[in-house]
Amino acid sequence: MSFRTIQWRDDKVVMIDQTRLPAEEIYNEYADYQGVAQAIRGMIIRGAPAIGVAAAMGVALGARDIRATDHGSFFREFQEICDVMAGTRPTAVNLFWAIDRMKRMAEAHRSLPLPTICKILIAEAIRVEEEDLAVCRAIGRHGCDLIPGGATVLTHCNAGGLATAGYGTALGVIRAAHDAGKGIQVYADETRPWLQGARLTAWELMKDNIPVTLISDNMAGYFMKKGEITCCVVGADRIAANGDTANKIGTYSVAVLARENGIPFYVAAPVSTLDLTLSHGDQIPIEERTSLEVTHIKGIAIAPEGVAVKNPAFDVTPARYITGIITEHGVASGDYLKELKALAEKR
Repeated sequence: MSFRTIQWRDDKVVMIDQTRLPAEEIYNEYADYQGVAQAIRGMIIRGAPAIGVAAAMGVALGARDIRATDHGSFFREFQEICDVMAGTRPTAVNLFWAIDRMKRMAEAHRSLPLPTICKILIAEAIRVEEEDLAVCRAIGRHGCDLIPGGATVLTHCNAGGLATAGYGTALGVIRAAHDAGKGIQVYADETRPWLQGARLTAWELMKDNIPVTLISDNMAGYFMKKGEITCCVVGADRIAANGDTANKIGTYSVAVLARENGIPFYVAAPVSTLDLTLSHGDQIPIEERTSLEVTHIKGIAIAPEGVAVKNPAFDVTPARYITGIITEHGVASGDYLKELKALAEKR
């Protein structure tokens, strides 16, 4: 990869500012957990796995800066820090998975001196990043087998290196197929209203010399009907026990169009994105974001002032539209209740 999404460096969290892409490749440094929390809220970092890494690092920063001298006070402040991180965004389950992992690590070493606990938490946050890179490469290997030679792959939003610690889930599959010499090309939906496909997916694929064509969201069905799309691969922010999948708004539409046109539709995600506590997708919380994202682009109004706006950030694709869910432990298809549970148990 020719860029780093997020890393722990010199006791700070360094992340690429995704709001500045593709015009500028700027890296921000954060020395406290409040800054990391704001970066998650403000979409400076986004994508479920990357948010999980950021949350772990934010918690580690916060713990390091606690000035308590006794364990009771330390753990009370530590819980407050975790609560702040958990309140940043509601849909991506990786955020909560990472925070819970950091909590368990702290509790497991509760009897140790406070400075030692802080060092352990920093090491764990770095481990979350390192594991994510390995997980995404494994997802890529499993997904590569599903991509035919010479395929044209449609993807929606950005589930690439920018959405993870650096390799990608959906784009990890695409990268693996490209590296295997399959001669693929990519169609990237622009992904309104944040334009992650136009700004981010196109940017990182071009950076890695993977052939990509940008299309507007409402062109997907046109190219499917013309026979120009071989398969679809998208990421996920939360997957219910039955396989229903929350991903960036517009994913459901792509899945329905794919079914209508007989095109395989794959979801690529780590098992940390599985939420087996939810029986179906209607239980997944959907983030509603500001109307300004719809009425303005880069601060320029594109709609009448005062118009009513709805802006859900995600939608849920029912499992019946999903050909397979690609994880680091293998591919689930068909009986998602059984197969996703089995994959989750391999954690």
